[in-house]
Amino acid sequence: MARRLRSEGLEFVDTAPVRMVFTRELSAPPERVFHALADDVAGWAEWFAAVAAVQPLDGGAGRDVRLRGGTRFRETVLVAKAPEVYAYRVDVTNVPGVRALVEEWRLTPAGAGTQVRWTFATDGTRVFRGVARLAGPGLGRSFRGAVTALDRRLAA
Repeated sequence: MARRLRSEGLEFVDTAPVRMVFTRELSAPPERVFHALADDVAGWAEWFAAVAAVQPLDGGAGRDVRLRGGTRFRETVLVAKAPEVYAYRVDVTNVPGVRALVEEWRLTPAGAGTQVRWTFATDGTRVFRGVARLAGPGLGRSFRGAVTALDRRLAA
């Protein structure tokens, strides 16, 4: 069953009860990384193993995301400021216990490449918050695998 989440803004990445921040350097420049995040939305399934499909909505103002295993998200893009930041809020999901979720991808030049910082910010029931914290190492592995695959994809 789909549940509507709280409508949070970008400030939620700093104030959420559960925040996880992961960083990784890529050899591709920020402009190419930003394009892969914000413009080639359908391409996420090619480099982010957890993602089964992503469809842009409303001319790029939103996204419909399906993860492997059946999780679904309907998202609103909060910021798409090339080549620095891409952030979105989950508006509707089938994940039990979640009340709010915002993700931010911040890109910073690092030599000839890019430092990618992904912030996963969420709130929910006490049980959900506990499970989310326990899932942190898995989210980190998923992020590292995804950006490594993205870097290979951008180098090809």
